[in-house]
Amino acid sequence: MADAGSMGSNGLGSTDGPAREPRPMIERLGLAGVAAVLAALFGGVGLAAWSGGEPFLAVMGGIGCLMTAWVGGMTLFRG
Repeated sequence: MADAGSMGSNGLGSTDGPAREPRPMIERLGLAGVAAVLAALFGGVGLAAWSGGEPFLAVMGGIGCLMTAWVGGMTLFRG
């Protein structure tokens, strides 16, 4: 049995796998655009909830907005 030091990155003892290529720029732009629309929707829910007196829902909408924007940015800039 192999020790933990000789295992691959997936923990199964294999380091072979498909080579990762960055996504094409048009695909990254499209995915970032979808993330921007969803982040705007989450932000709108957060603002509407805040103005309606629902702070818990407002915080949840704000967190959803920030997380979606973060992932969209990572998709766009990291590839």
